[in-house]
Amino acid sequence: MKKKISFLIFVLFSISVLLAGCGNQEAVRSDTPDTSALSESIPPDELESTHPSETEEPEQTKTPEPENSAASSDKPEQELSAPSQETENTESESLEEENSKMKMNVNVNGQDFTATLENNSAVDALVQMMKNGPVTLQLSDYAGFEKVGPLGQSLPASNSQTTTHAGDIVLYQGNQIVMFYGSNSWSYTRLGHIDDLTGWEEALGSGDVTVTLSMED
Repeated sequence: MKKKISFLIFVLFSISVLLAGCGNQEAVRSDTPDTSALSESIPPDELESTHPSETEEPEQTKTPEPENSAASSDKPEQELSAPSQETENTESESLEEENSKMKMNVNVNGQDFTATLENNSAVDALVQMMKNGPVTLQLSDYAGFEKVGPLGQSLPASNSQTTTHAGDIVLYQGNQIVMFYGSNSWSYTRLGHIDDLTGWEEALGSGDVTVTLSMED
């Protein structure tokens, strides 16, 4: 009888120990938070944004792209080309103006020279005379710096105070031709200038000379 009682006590004790162990495990389980449920309750977007320093990359400052080098180099070329084009136009206009000026043959005692004529009414009238044939003049020396003689008719004068130099050909008092181998200051109408003065003073000499004027061929 005592053995049966002891066996029953042992069984009851074992059962109580087992129950106590199961109770502890349940308590441990109940104390541990259910992470799966927590993760399900938090939206994925919030989970990702909990650590922005780890998930987001810092913004990069964009470096402005350089302008097209070809386009920028074109502007200085265009700006430089404009002045160079103006220079070429000016030079061409000067050449055209020089070429458009009329030339006159001047024969002094058998020596030939050429003169570039001015652009005025007196020259126009003189050219008309030469178109009708060569104009021959008898010139006399005056004051050691010029040769002067009558033209035979008057030309439209446009006199102005003028300082002349060797090679200048002018109209004096509307009907006299003066050719200079020196210099003088007086009221004249300019007619032209000898292009090349080589031998000019020697050709005029110290006395009277015969001068023939004609249009250049």
